[in-house]
Amino acid sequence: MIDIDEIRKRAQQSSERAVNSMKKTFEKNEELMNNIEISSSEKEVSASESGKQIDANTERQVEILGQIFGNDGMAQMAVNEELLQKMINEKVVEVTASAAKDLMGQMFGEDMGVLAAALEMLEMEDADEEEESELNLELEQSLYAVLDETMARLGALPESEPIHYQKNDPRWERFGILLSGIVSTLNGHDLYDMDVEEHIPVMEQKVVSIVRRSWGINGRSDLLDMIRYLAQEGYIFRYQLYGEASSPEELMDENMDEDERESVRRAWRFVQRYKSQYTPSFMTGWDIGRAAMLTRWGCYLGWLTESEAVGILWDLSQKAAEELHSWREFAQSYLFGGLMWKLLCGDSSAANYLGYIADAATDLLIGKTEQGNGQWRECSWPIQ
Repeated sequence: MIDIDEIRKRAQQSSERAVNSMKKTFEKNEELMNNIEISSSEKEVSASESGKQIDANTERQVEILGQIFGNDGMAQMAVNEELLQKMINEKVVEVTASAAKDLMGQMFGEDMGVLAAALEMLEMEDADEEEESELNLELEQSLYAVLDETMARLGALPESEPIHYQKNDPRWERFGILLSGIVSTLNGHDLYDMDVEEHIPVMEQKVVSIVRRSWGINGRSDLLDMIRYLAQEGYIFRYQLYGEASSPEELMDENMDEDERESVRRAWRFVQRYKSQYTPSFMTGWDIGRAAMLTRWGCYLGWLTESEAVGILWDLSQKAAEELHSWREFAQSYLFGGLMWKLLCGDSSAANYLGYIADAATDLLIGKTEQGNGQWRECSWPIQ
């Protein structure tokens, strides 16, 4: 005679053993995922494969048990299976997130909020680029009006009288650092010593990105070549070359595409408009200001020693003091060169760029309400 109670008892015991077996499988997979030290992507794949294997094992066990037990036993096991699967899925998500967090921590070693802010800034830059429109002749003419108005506004800012610096005056070093003032202000850099930022991985990566992406500089040799070019030729030479050309075609060659030819035409029109008002040496602030910034960036990244950077800034300071006569003129020069660069690039957002430069120069000359006098104003321009 078949003993129904005995069969149910055996079924319950078998069900409990199956559940315990699945728990042990889960515990082994959990231990495996916690102990294997691999990259984030590999951890994600491993966790996914473990989950699939568990699913396969569980499905097979349920199929076998379904052939033995009745509906009541299977219903209870289905509930147990669902709970266990939920726990497994939660663990896979937890391990994957933990792996990604560990990897980012190893890469940056600092507050991830700083990184998030940096990424957000890059997203904003990309959005600005997407909104750019075509730079046509009408817009080009309006940019000249913006330049003239902004130059006049900068020329009216208050500034202390230039003073004489002795050759070994320690103020030369301070003056050299402040030559990077506009770019430093636009990037939120420090202006009190050679280092532009605190030495933390996320900031070092930010500076490397700027130098490589905006300048195509990948190390010491490239850096020194660019500084040398800005100090000896730069836009001073380019402005002179464009000013001497009787037509933009003289500046073109057969390898240029139409965009490059239009770029030459815009820059040629710019120089022809202003060459009777400003000589090539007026570009000194644009060239020297960027060279000073590159020098500080190079020192910060370890591509230059501090003594090398001090020596380069000394040379740049002598040229700036020889060609220009005040911080106001330096700012005007930077603005002037900045517009020629934007015209060469065909950047229709040039007016915004001029506004950023003017705001930075204003802060440096007169300071903000909560900061008092600007840093340029606290360091008088040297009489050569």
